Amino acid sequence: MRLEKKATVVSTCVAGVLVIMKLTVGIFSGSVAVLASAIDSFLDLTVSLFNYFALNTAEKDPNEQFHYGRSKIEPLAAVIEGTVISLSAIFVLYEALKKIAHPRPLEHLTESVLVMVASFIITAFLVYFLSYVAKKTKNMVIKADALHYKTDLFSNGAVLLALGLISFSGEQLIDPILGIGIALYMIYSAIPIIKEGILMLLDAALPQETIDEIESIIKEQPVITSFHDLKTREAGSHIFISVHAVFNVSISLYDAHLISDKIEEKLRHLFEDKKTHILIHMDPYDDSKINEVEDVY
Repeated sequence: MRLEKKATVVSTCVAGVLVIMKLTVGIFSGSVAVLASAIDSFLDLTVSLFNYFALNTAEKDPNEQFHYGRSKIEPLAAVIEGTVISLSAIFVLYEALKKIAHPRPLEHLTESVLVMVASFIITAFLVYFLSYVAKKTKNMVIKADALHYKTDLFSNGAVLLALGLISFSGEQLIDPILGIGIALYMIYSAIPIIKEGILMLLDAALPQETIDEIESIIKEQPVITSFHDLKTREAGSHIFISVHAVFNVSISLYDAHLISDKIEEKLRHLFEDKKTHILIHMDPYDDSKINEVEDVY
């Protein structure tokens, strides 16, 4: 089993444990913050299960229906995860505002504090593990999952702070006010996840600094007089690159192919943690203007 899939299994199991703990105490204590955290953990469980499905589907080989594979399900999963975070934040915001309008005292504060302490510790270990996997694999789904649980970690810390302040001061408004803060932070954290996923689904080009590195590799070959129509995109763990390279007219097709192979090898080394798909058009002359005319019509 791939490391990424193992990470989704671990996060699913952890989310399941946290849901049971938080939901039980949240219902009995009446804390909006604890209940909000329980709902968020339930959504974590759902998203982690979907992430496992997404990674399992994305790694399937291309077939007659999907010639380029199913790698775009990874950014789709990231968009869904970001949307789920946003929707859960809206629910938390609603519950917090409702409690401000109709306040009721918290109960079982000691149990709530103990559960949130345990939740904070467990989530901290999970964030460390997911961050390690995300850094090692550079997988977008795991990166989104790590960021999601990182927001949970901050939320759990904030809930703990609220419960502590309530137990000392007796001020019940701290709970819903903190719930509003958690909701706004969740939405703020979801925006970059959704944005990155949408850009990948729309086949946005790779970052300019990466494109500069690709151009530098092509320019290293003296027999290539120029190049044009360099296009790049990313789909989950896959990188797609295509370019028209103009070779010296006197070079043989065999030698031009060898040079193209060298370029492909260096590009694959540049993206060694990704599956790279490279298409190099070997042109005997610069046909960029002809291609521009064809694009117009």
